[in-house]
Amino acid sequence: MKITFIGAGSVGFTRRLTADILTVPEFGTSEICLQDINSFNLDLIYQVLDMDIKANKLDKVKLVKTTDQKKAIEGAKYVICVARVGGLEAFALDVEIPMKYGVNQCVGDTICAGGIMYGQRTIPVVMDICKDIKALAETDAVFLNYSNPNAMNTWAANTYGKVKTLGLCHGVQHGHWQISEVLGVPKNEIDIICAGINHQTWYIQVKHKGIDVRHKLLEGFKKHPDFSKQEKVRIDILERFGYYSTESNGHLSEYLPWYRKRQDEIDQWIDYSSWIHGEPGGYLRDCREARQRFEEEVKEYKTMKPLEYKNENRSSEHGSFIIEGLETGRIYRGHFNVINNGVITNLPSDCVIEAPGYADGNGISIPVVGDLPSPCAAICNASITVQRLSVEAAIEGDAVKLKQAMLLDPLVGAVCNPPEVWKMADEMLKAESAWLPQYKNYIDKL
Repeated sequence: MKITFIGAGSVGFTRRLTADILTVPEFGTSEICLQDINSFNLDLIYQVLDMDIKANKLDKVKLVKTTDQKKAIEGAKYVICVARVGGLEAFALDVEIPMKYGVNQCVGDTICAGGIMYGQRTIPVVMDICKDIKALAETDAVFLNYSNPNAMNTWAANTYGKVKTLGLCHGVQHGHWQISEVLGVPKNEIDIICAGINHQTWYIQVKHKGIDVRHKLLEGFKKHPDFSKQEKVRIDILERFGYYSTESNGHLSEYLPWYRKRQDEIDQWIDYSSWIHGEPGGYLRDCREARQRFEEEVKEYKTMKPLEYKNENRSSEHGSFIIEGLETGRIYRGHFNVINNGVITNLPSDCVIEAPGYADGNGISIPVVGDLPSPCAAICNASITVQRLSVEAAIEGDAVKLKQAMLLDPLVGAVCNPPEVWKMADEMLKAESAWLPQYKNYIDKL
């Protein structure tokens, strides 16, 4: 079985996912193929994984590396995308240009001005991956997408790329841990059901030993010594809408029109103890610092301690469990991003939802959720409109649809008037032209 990583130079994440996969005993004869356009990072992750695999005495695992995407995908049964198109250079433009117009993002990788542009860069690459999967991978190969904007990429891959694609994210798991903390109950005793769209998924059921405990969440979060300070937006939404959101304070605040539109009020909703709690441009700062640390620590990779491939060290990332379920028949229950197709009955059928799912020998099964609570559906629908237009713009190279998506974005629309949105979009298109081939004719006229 060949498992391919596209954008494998994300050293920490690729290493963790590979360790998870190779913890499964049946996968001890797999081929792990690493692909990245950055040969330096590719060589580094190859050396690190080679060390890990040898230390765990998995002599039958075949580890290969290549900068050639077609070669990487050829014969693959699973293709895992962890690429960041444009790297940190493009991501900085996603954050810093909107900031000039008053659009204050903490992250900028899902919707809002930054997430929309991230999608314009990434979707053409996703389409190219899909083309190679259809032509070169095993029949019925599965595409596992971790790259953001997750919903947009997964939407494009399924609908336009015509490849069976699951979008994967770990937001549900982190919120699950928070809920167990505020209730003072072990996580494995709390049963949850989440539903919505990626980064705007809602804990619509929270049970402890079969008893509904959702009504205890608001008081629990308000009294928690850390979360009460760090999760002010999530707590406010929980109080006003009745449901806790899976995503961090910083993420959630930029998907809504209420918390970041007035510069002098932002500080009352965020916490500076970590970027993820809402710091303006916080994720960009963290990524820049991480790059500096990485460059300083490169030499240490040759002397670092290998990971131990033990079940107790396995992370909660969905990817390895999905592959294990499909290959061995063991049942895995997680939360996956898929085309809706009536699973959540009051969201559009064509959109990408995040909902409970099962992976086993029968494939991927997504039970019908039914209606989301109306307030949660209303919040999701605002973002879905932005996602749909953004995907269409990326596929068609349509600058008008791109600008319409930005204008309809909840935070951008709360801050900017239409002429400002048009000007901001043009500035971003011109600045990011190196990664936007579908807009070349339009950009050349700017």
